[in-house]
Amino acid sequence: MKDNHIQLLFSLENKTAIVTGASGYFGKAFSEYLVEAGAKVILFGRGNKIKELSNSINMKYGDGRSDYYIVDFYNEGEYRRCLKDAVDSNENIDILVNNAYEFSKATGFNDPSGSLEGISKEQWMKSYESGVYWHALATQVVIEKLKRQGSGSIINISSMYAIVSPDPKLYEGVDLLNPPSYGAAKSALIAFTRYTASFYGEYNIRCNALVPGAFPNIDPDSYNSPKNEDFIKKLSERTVLKRTGTLKDLKGALILLSADASSYITGQTIVVDGGWTIR
Repeated sequence: MKDNHIQLLFSLENKTAIVTGASGYFGKAFSEYLVEAGAKVILFGRGNKIKELSNSINMKYGDGRSDYYIVDFYNEGEYRRCLKDAVDSNENIDILVNNAYEFSKATGFNDPSGSLEGISKEQWMKSYESGVYWHALATQVVIEKLKRQGSGSIINISSMYAIVSPDPKLYEGVDLLNPPSYGAAKSALIAFTRYTASFYGEYNIRCNALVPGAFPNIDPDSYNSPKNEDFIKKLSERTVLKRTGTLKDLKGALILLSADASSYITGQTIVVDGGWTIR
């Protein structure tokens, strides 16, 4: 008889996952990967793309594999209410993927207003709110259920710019900008990850940060898409593996942190960056 122990270690069968920012570039892929591994996913995001994604998942994988909430994350009361409803409406919540972030001029992204000399307090605060507080709020609402269950995996999506600074030379002569608020917020998220892991480990709740490197958004309709082949070439040359990341490069790490295979991994920063940050 074939030993399926390895497959079971990475299986998410009978597990339920919440994914925030599920209609974004990473979020859509993360949601699909979790379902492929056997999980039910509850999608949180803004606009009808969330409904479309949920319907698509249910058509592809079977009814009941996905549910969704359309919510403005800046509306704290409504976001909290929707999270609580998701927690109360599901027998178990096993995985929380805190992925949402405001990639726009509102946080200084790809706009001259986001430079250190020009960035406003409002842009700083929106970066912290979307990059740290949204994650903290979701964790706060979900954690009580995880404590009662005696298990759970929380995955915070950070960035390599929490570890290293953007290289200024990459941005010379291009209409692109990575604002100082982004790395600051993503660094704070790693600290929050360690805090959560430390205080809730006794309940068998794990919390880790997944840290992507250069994963340029190839969606031409996205505000955050570089739309600049020379820039992407520069990113590729900066990595040890001489290429930028594709979404599938994050699949293994996401499933590992979600599954029982990582049952003794907590408080860690899992970097998936093609070697960008090693030198």
